[in-house]
Amino acid sequence: MTSGMRKGLTSYGDSEFSLFLRKAFIKAMGYSDDALDRPIVGITNTYSDFNPCHGNVPQLIEAVKRGAMLAGAMPMVFPTISIHESFAYPTSMFLRNLMAMDTEEMIRALPVDSVVLIGGCDKTTPAQVMGAVSADIPAIVLPVGPMLVGHFKGEVLGACTDCRRLWGEFRGNRISGEDIEVANARLAPSVGTCGVMGTASTIAIMMEGLGLALPGSASIPAPHADRIRMAEATGKRAAEMTKGGPKPSDILTRDAFRNAIVMLQAIGGSTNGVVHLSAMAGRTKNPLTLEEFDEIGKTTPVLVDLKPSGDHYMEHFHQAGGVPRLMQELKDVLALDAPHVMGGTLGDAIKVFEDVPGQTVIKPRNAPLKKEGGLAVLHGNLAPRGAVIKQAAASPRLMQHEGRAVVFDSVEDMTRRIDDPNLDVTESDVLVMRNAGPIGAPGMPEAGYLPIPKKLAQKGIKDMVRISDARMSGTAFGTIVLHISPESAAGGPLALVKTGDRIRLDVAARKIDLLVDDAELKKRATEWKAPPVPDVAQRGYAKLYREHVQQADEGCDFDFLAAVKK
Repeated sequence: MTSGMRKGLTSYGDSEFSLFLRKAFIKAMGYSDDALDRPIVGITNTYSDFNPCHGNVPQLIEAVKRGAMLAGAMPMVFPTISIHESFAYPTSMFLRNLMAMDTEEMIRALPVDSVVLIGGCDKTTPAQVMGAVSADIPAIVLPVGPMLVGHFKGEVLGACTDCRRLWGEFRGNRISGEDIEVANARLAPSVGTCGVMGTASTIAIMMEGLGLALPGSASIPAPHADRIRMAEATGKRAAEMTKGGPKPSDILTRDAFRNAIVMLQAIGGSTNGVVHLSAMAGRTKNPLTLEEFDEIGKTTPVLVDLKPSGDHYMEHFHQAGGVPRLMQELKDVLALDAPHVMGGTLGDAIKVFEDVPGQTVIKPRNAPLKKEGGLAVLHGNLAPRGAVIKQAAASPRLMQHEGRAVVFDSVEDMTRRIDDPNLDVTESDVLVMRNAGPIGAPGMPEAGYLPIPKKLAQKGIKDMVRISDARMSGTAFGTIVLHISPESAAGGPLALVKTGDRIRLDVAARKIDLLVDDAELKKRATEWKAPPVPDVAQRGYAKLYREHVQQADEGCDFDFLAAVKK
């Protein structure tokens, strides 16, 4: 089997000439024959001036290179797309599949024997893993790490749960314009991903659960020296993996995906974790169903006391022992014999852990933060293929609720009317937003965290039942039903809801229902017309996306990229 510079030779009709030409050009970089004869560790460079979460990537790359060279391999860096949640129009999720394609094709095209996937901000790590799974060469994940906490008026702050909390206070006239500007400069005091249990931290922890990242790699703060040492260790392990793997197909078994779901539920993780893990699994022979997420959640308690489901931050989770320590509490529900990127099993990988006396961030099994997992899956006539709610971050009083629907036809319609003082809405109503799914938005934006109407926010109302086919940030909180599938733009029942209809939510029963009789719904369905295709979706990537994106319950991957079903 070919490796190193002989791998994947460009086709000129003469393989020896192809190698000769390749070496001639690479020697222009000053490499010696000794360097070029070694196995090659590819390192993805996801740095961008538009991605502050990845601000430490240049340092991490240098450390990965050092680790690879110390282990006898030749590290080679290559760029891929870099996505940041708040800098990507219309939404970073729209670009996730493009980044997955970019990563997969670069891994296939370049002569790499293993690859280090450096990712962080929300969609980057899922995209990289999706691509690496399809390319199926030895791969290891290196998270960039969470940012440090900030401080404001004596309280600890962390992006972006506190971004949303403080903005809500500002909308309700409980924080001045001057104070919100000061807080804005304190919310993200360092590079790194959000310092709460948002999507980036959720995904990083699930990478440890899947066995694709070194133990402890999820929680080390981005600016810490330990993060640099973890990068060096990752480079070293990537060099070892050039000599026999394991490959993603060796690691991503059904047990591995089950372990990742256990971690997702136990940390009170982001609802986005459901979409991304489903997409990763869809690239393998082990696809997931929403029912598996719910089944595991019913027997897995929330043990991590982090915002938005609890009180602390990722920095504190790391100080409490991080993922290896959490896994000690979950041994009875984890498949410890699942394979691991270190070689051996998950059980082998977590034998070394720090048991921190007196820590209160990781709860013991006999005193959980929540008795059930952080996420629940709902079904009903409003969500035939399912919907998701982060029950750990919802208001207990609203977990069973019936109210009148107040309908917004799009994100733009909601933005235009939500603060209208004449909006007919009360705190007992159910806010409904549609046409915000994978096709409808496009890209399923994080718009599901509908703001409380301003006139209610000014009365002190901080939560209402909100329903949509959109996503929300993992940093968000509230009684919010998301990912309704099929989406309204695809003709799902959400498209048929009218203002004034009654909606019933019963999280304990896992139900979300529109209280309109079947005959009336059938009549509305015959009258429904699909939204027109926007001009931007008539060509290019937007056209590809619209025509091939799957629904939320399948992970929103492209249908032609998912594993072939047999």
